[in-house]
Order: sequence, then C-alpha cells, then structure tokens
Amino acid sequence: MADIRDTQHFQVAVEPKTSAKEVLSTVYEALTEKGYNPENQIVGYIMSGDPTYITSHKNARSLIMKVERDELVEELLREYIRVIRQK
Repeated sequence: MADIRDTQHFQVAVEPKTSAKEVLSTVYEALTEKGYNPENQIVGYIMSGDPTYITSHKNARSLIMKVERDELVEELLREYIRVIRQK
C-alpha cells in the first residue's frame, strides 16, 4: 500500500476529438433515418444554438454539441468551396 504522504499521480484519459466533418456526417445520417430534413434541422441548430433541432438518435445531439457552431459553418463552407471549384 502506498504511503498517504506521497503525492499520488492521477491521469485522465483524453477523449479523441471528432472532426466537424465526421460529426456533420453522423448527424445528417441520424436525422435522415428519423425522417427529418437534415439540411433544415442542421441550419436551425447552427442559427439558434438550440440542440432540440437535432435528434438524439445515434447520440447525434450530444455529438454535435461537442463541436463549436462556428467550426460547423467553417466545415460546410470549406466543403462547398471544394465542390464548386471542381465544376
């Protein structure tokens, strides 16, 4: 048994960061499976910050709340620009 006077070492496991792209993909799929219009629901969430726009199916609501809304907008814009440049 360790001496109580010794400094104890405590290490917290760091949760891997999920990219905005992966989050959007998962949320889009979950919303589609539940019969929602994913574009409208995601825009509603980004504009208002209200997580109830996102279903809890497949843990989509808690997943999207782990990413800042401005990061979601940046990812959407990046992908949009990538697609229009390919045309």
